[in-house]
This record gives sequence, C-alpha cells and structure tokens, in this order.
Amino acid sequence: MPAQLRDLLFVLNPISGDVDKTALESTITAYCTERGRTAAFFHTTGQNDLAHLTSHLAEHRYDAVFAAGGDGTVSLVAEAVSGSALPLGIIPLGSGNGLSKDLGIPQDVPAALRLTWEYTVRTLDTLRVGGLFAAHLADIGFNALIVQKFDEGDVRGPGAYVRIATQEYAAYQPASYHIQTDRETWEGEAFMLTIANANTFGSNVVINPNSRLDDGEFELCLIAPFPNTAAPGLLYRLYTSDFDESDYTRRLRCRHARIAVSGAGQVLVQVDGEPHQLPTPVDVEIQPRSLRVLVPVPTEA
Repeated sequence: MPAQLRDLLFVLNPISGDVDKTALESTITAYCTERGRTAAFFHTTGQNDLAHLTSHLAEHRYDAVFAAGGDGTVSLVAEAVSGSALPLGIIPLGSGNGLSKDLGIPQDVPAALRLTWEYTVRTLDTLRVGGLFAAHLADIGFNALIVQKFDEGDVRGPGAYVRIATQEYAAYQPASYHIQTDRETWEGEAFMLTIANANTFGSNVVINPNSRLDDGEFELCLIAPFPNTAAPGLLYRLYTSDFDESDYTRRLRCRHARIAVSGAGQVLVQVDGEPHQLPTPVDVEIQPRSLRVLVPVPTEA
C-alpha cells in the first residue's frame, strides 16, 4: 500500500480551459476533509508564479502538490517539484490536458481526486528545451504558431484551437532545419517539429506512438511539407497512432539535440502549451527520472 497523503497543496489557475471554478475549492476541501486530508490552496497570477510557488514549498510541508488547471499549470508545478521527492498530482481542467491523458488520469474532478488516497507513483523523465523546463511536449513550426494565437485569444476550449488552425493552415510557410543529435544529423524542411517526451497532444493527436515517459530518451517528430490532397490521410494517421506510416513523417530518437532554423535568429517554440521566442539553435536535453507523479493504480487484466 502506498503511504497516506495527509497534507495536500492544490495549485489553481483561475483561467485555464473553459471550466467554471467557482465551487472548486469547496469541492476539493469537502472531499479531502471527508477522507482525513488537509487541503491548502495556492493561486497562480501569471506574475513570477514559479518563484512564488517554490518559495511557498520551501516554507511549508506537504505530502503532495496537485496542479488543478491546464498544461501550463501542470508544467509549473512539475518544474517546482522536479528533482525532489515531492510528488505531483493532476486535476485536469485545461483545454488539452495532454500529460494527464498520457498517464491515464481521469478527466473529471471527482475521479481525479481519488488520487489523494488511491494511487501509485511513476517516476518520469523531463526535458530542457532552450533552457526551459518541459514535462510533456514542445513544438517548433505550425503548432507553435497555433498555440501562440490561441494564447492571445479570449476564447478557450478545443473549438477555438481548431478554428485558429483552420485559419492559419493555408498561409503557413514551412522552415528549413539543421538538427544534430547524439545519434545522427538531419537537414530539411518541416511543416512542424515536435519535441516529444510523451505520446499524445491534448487534442488526442498521437504524435509519438509507442514512446515512453521514463526511458531516458525523447523523440523529434517531424512532419514534412505536404500537398493539400495528403492532409486528410495524414490527419487520419495522427488520430489512429499511425504516425510512422506516413510518407511525410519521421522520428529521431535521442538524448540531446541541437536544432537550428535557417535564417532565424529567434524561433517561436511552444513548451507545455506556453509560447516562447527562443534564440537558435535550440538545445534540448533529457532529464532522466526527475519527476514523481501520482497516477491511478493499474487495473488487473
């Protein structure tokens, strides 16, 4: 049996996803109180959240820290506890919830709250992308642009993401890349380049089939420029775990990589759902088994 979690911190993002959080604190408090747990809360503001959370954790003792929000909130909490024995729990409340889906964490609050008393711990790898922490996925190229436009908009939810992607697709121009990994060199054009320590985007697109979150490696998943006539077939493969079967896809497995973008001093990169402008080349490296996460107990076959 796992150790009991008594003192819990819940990190809340008030604007993640398209979810009403009015009663969330009272729901969490009541749930924990009924089971002999103590719930404390930390609210993100978008201003120096990592420094404030890290300072809070240094001054208080908790048995676990739960991220109650979207991918950005999960990444924030994951970075704060990475490298320590303090485990991360996830209450998925964002538009995508990518890492929680990859880990099999329930997507509704009551079921996810079961992790406060019934759980197992997985120790996962994390990434550094251009010096930034990443717990799940990062992108250069088309999806990074869509994430930036989504972040700038006022509407949340999957529908807004699809609308933006449809609007931007026709005018998007692929970039040329030079990639040096610990195993190989690759050069060419790409519509999108995903830096993947996981399998699936929050949109359920399977960008990196059969990968593992704890194998000490990550994958660079490349989608080459493709004609409009190939788009339906490529999209179908991305939703059916057949990424490797397309003529327009390629994966490079590695432990570290240097990614240069031709003619660019800086490049737009999305990291765990947050857009950033980073200088090129962008260095990526794996941080093996650096994050402890609470996940559901596997069911017996």
